[in-house]
Order: sequence, then C-alpha cells, then structure tokens
Amino acid sequence: MRITSNFDSGNIQVIRAEQPDDIQLAINKDNQSDFFQWFHFKLDSTPFINHKLTIQNVDKAAYPDGWQNYQAVASYDREEWFRVDTEFDGTNLHIDHTPEHDITYFAYFAPYSYERHLDLISWAQTCFDCRHEHLGETLDGRDMSLLVVGQPEEGKKKIWITARQHPGETMAEWLIEGLLERLLDEDDGVGRSLLDKAVLYIVPNMNPDGSARGHLRTNANGANLNREWQSPSQENSPEVLYVLNKMQQTGVDMFLDVHGDEALPYNFVAGSEGTPSYNARIETLENRFKQAFLMATPEFQDEVGYPKDEPGKANLTVACNAVAHQFDCLAYTLEMPFKDNINLADAAYGWSPKRSKQLGEDVLIAIHAVADHLR
Repeated sequence: MRITSNFDSGNIQVIRAEQPDDIQLAINKDNQSDFFQWFHFKLDSTPFINHKLTIQNVDKAAYPDGWQNYQAVASYDREEWFRVDTEFDGTNLHIDHTPEHDITYFAYFAPYSYERHLDLISWAQTCFDCRHEHLGETLDGRDMSLLVVGQPEEGKKKIWITARQHPGETMAEWLIEGLLERLLDEDDGVGRSLLDKAVLYIVPNMNPDGSARGHLRTNANGANLNREWQSPSQENSPEVLYVLNKMQQTGVDMFLDVHGDEALPYNFVAGSEGTPSYNARIETLENRFKQAFLMATPEFQDEVGYPKDEPGKANLTVACNAVAHQFDCLAYTLEMPFKDNINLADAAYGWSPKRSKQLGEDVLIAIHAVADHLR
C-alpha cells in the first residue's frame, strides 16, 4: 500500500499507512500560512478490500463547519469524481471506501490541474473572438493569463471576471470553463448578443502558484489574495497587482469574482452594499442581475448567503468591494458549494465540475440581462 501527493495540487501527510483499515493522515498547511483544508492524494492498494482513512485534527482547519455533512470525492480515472462515505466526528475526518481498482485518487473537491488550465487558455485563444494577454509572472514564475473576449469598440461595456483567488476553490475554474465554452460558441445567441454589447476580460486562475502547490487559500508567499486589493505589492501579491493595473487601463463596468464556500450548501452572490460608493443605481443593477439568474437556473438562490455589510463598513481589501468602490460599478462575489446544492441534491456527485460548468453557462444570461444598463 502506498499513498502519495507528489503531483500537481497534491496535499497530504502520511502518518501511518500499514493496514488498510487504519490509515492515518493529516493535511499540510499552506506555505507560510495557518490555512489548511484542501487535500488531494493517491492511494495505490489492493482493490475490493475496505479501506478506512482518517484525516486527523481537521477541526483545526480554516473552516471546521465545512466538514459537517461533507462527503469527500474520489476518482479512478481523474475525470469522473464521485462522492464517498465520509464522517466528521468533531475532530477527525473518516473516509470509508472499498476501491474497485488499484489506484484511487481522493480530494476535497474535483481538482482543476495547471495542465488543464493551460489547455483552457490555449483552446480559448484559437477561437475567433478571443485573444490571450500575458499580464506577468507569479512568485513561482508561472504565467498570469488574461483572456480578452470580444472586439473593443467605442461604447462597449467592460466586464471583468476573475476566478480562483483561493486556489482550493477549484469549482471556480470549472465554472469559467463552462462560461467560455458558451461565450465562444458562435452559434449561441446569448454569447453573440453579449459580445455585441461588451468586451469580457477573464482571468481563469488568479492563483496558479497556490493551485499547483496544493494550497487552500493563499499564494506561494502565504498571501490571501482576496485581502490584497487595497494595496497589492510585487513582493507579496503580484497576481492582484497585475490585474488591478490592467483594470485601471481598461476601466470596469461590471466585476464578477468567482469562489467556493466550504460551509454553505448553496449557490449565492454577495454584493458591495457596504462600500462608500454604493447607491440606488448599483442596487437596481444587483436586483436585475439576481432576477435574471433566478429565472435562468434553479441552481441559484437568493435566500441564504452572507450577511450584508452595513453602509460604509465594507472591507475594502476584498476584491468585490475594492473594485466596486474604485470603479463605481456593479460587483458581485459568486459563491458555489464544496458540498452540494441541497435545493437540488445529488447523492452520487454532490456539487460537481459538470454542474459548475453549467452554472457558468447560465450566469451569462444574468450578465446579458444587465449589460445594456451598466452605465
């Protein structure tokens, strides 16, 4: 029996793995950080024997509430990720699984590899309305890639979409993949109509270093990028610095920042109500966006989410608030679950890459609904 995580986005520490019914593991912290929750590892063992895996001390993880009613994902082919029996006892996470093949991969959520990220960028740039722009290099020397979709013209709206500031929130890049597939489909009316009105600036992965390193929430230097938007630096958060500099060049009429939430089993959005610049125009746009999203898919809801900030008390280091305030624009954080959307529960797969991609297609309908009204 062998357990390893020496691959893209791998993260596990093996404490003991001598007997299949008593495998003891732990999750490594993000580099220079106390954050931890993401795990991704490979089990190479005898099939058709029950394996009991314990991940110790997960009650000390970044979001311990995320373990309640959580089911880990597993895969034999690294394409189909299904849920496996998982129990949280208040301290440790227990995974109970009988593998059907020699090798089984386990993860916190279906991984989105750096290679797949590069494939996505390469495919997108070959489409008629899309071009790639290199923004700079990360601390580990990886590319920060921007996809510019649409032909810039006078009067067109500038819509920015970023994903995966927190690298363990892989559902965010799955969403971007689905969004791009629809947006770049020349036979899709929503995509064609939207590109008549707007240019979309899309960063599929804001944190490629943290993604490859197997981090939950931070970059190579231990910085939480979604707390760096007030004063990003080349030394600590170049990823945000590059994107914010480009935003200042292009302007921003709408901003959507895509994330995943560890605890809440819903899809929802969080706005910029607490920013000093928030006004009735932005509120009207928010409502128009949400109503269109609700009509587009039952996967989205607007009853459960984060508490709204009081007027003037928003945290301006957070991307949604910082961009909303600086550019006086509609800005939303879009959150998806690590567990499942319990309004449409799926016991076999939970919230999944396929559903994330579909939500990416559907959110284009809501973006289209507000495009004519952004300024």
